Amino acid sequence: MRRIITAVGARPNFMKVAPLHRVFKKYPDISHRIIHTGQHYDDNMSKVFFEDLGLPEPDLDLGVGSGSHGEQTGKIMIEFEEVVAAERPDLVIVVGDVNSTVACALVAAKLGIPVAHVEAGLRSFDRSMPEELNRVLTDALSDFLFVTEPSGVTNLLHEGVAKEKIFLVGNVMIDTLIACREKSRSSYILQMLNLQPKSFAVITLHRPLNVDRRESLELILDAVEQISVRCKAVFPVHPRTKKMLKTFKLEERALKIPNSIWLDPLSYFDFLHLLENAALVLTDSGGVQQETTFLGVPCLTLREQTEHQVTLEEGTNELVGLDEEKIIQKSFEVLGGKGKAGRVPALWDGKAAERIVDILIKHLH
Repeated sequence: MRRIITAVGARPNFMKVAPLHRVFKKYPDISHRIIHTGQHYDDNMSKVFFEDLGLPEPDLDLGVGSGSHGEQTGKIMIEFEEVVAAERPDLVIVVGDVNSTVACALVAAKLGIPVAHVEAGLRSFDRSMPEELNRVLTDALSDFLFVTEPSGVTNLLHEGVAKEKIFLVGNVMIDTLIACREKSRSSYILQMLNLQPKSFAVITLHRPLNVDRRESLELILDAVEQISVRCKAVFPVHPRTKKMLKTFKLEERALKIPNSIWLDPLSYFDFLHLLENAALVLTDSGGVQQETTFLGVPCLTLREQTEHQVTLEEGTNELVGLDEEKIIQKSFEVLGGKGKAGRVPALWDGKAAERIVDILIKHLH
């Protein structure tokens, strides 16, 4: 019996682990355990996602909660080390780029356990982003680097990673989207919000650069006010964003924007249905950039750079940064029918998890 532990910590991780877990279940000689670090501990951001994606309750929840980057990473390492030392798995899988990813990879590597990084090689080349540091460090520690797009292979080779460790397998997040798409279409979210398909914009925000500074949040609210003149603006509000709107006393102003709908975080099925039917998406989320590229929905990313290069080169994504004039101009272009057309990248076909498990089975003895 080969023992594999997958560590998850934040909402995007769950979407990447669900297809892997489904494939592992086909192999009776593999024990696959999911360890939740508790980095996202809000039920709207965590528990509901396990239910939506058909994941079992985590085998263990370390319950680390919030804290500074150092505090959170340290707590995860202390708790996860106990688990790995006791269980001595044959492999630890980490996904994405959150604090849990790098913390669990470091613990496993120090204990001599092979590490597989799902969604490896992505680079924004902005070291001021905590996620970028997490990605670089995790890749340096990993024995198996599973890559979603060609830029990831190029980046890893440039950093001196041995090519036999690098595997271009496609995108497990898209595996989940494809598996859930039909069910998402039975969502009543459009009727509940009185929305017609392709008549509204979806906005998601959570990155510190955009929400932790008053001037950035005000600029984005200014842009939303302009966009809401042309179409309804639907805003599922991340807990961090909600907290900062209150901190800066901007919540009342936000709620008064005409033609806007402010929501708590949605279930995966409701959010996917909303995305698929949007005329336009404004976001700072890496996951949403990938989902909109697959769905063919125009996406404007409120960042100066993205680690998901393929969404710019082949997909529907455009970078607008925090340039209010550009945000409004590009939004109006999209709403006027001049949105960027794209195509689905190679290997984004719903079979990435199968490729990953095949490779691991061949290499794990």
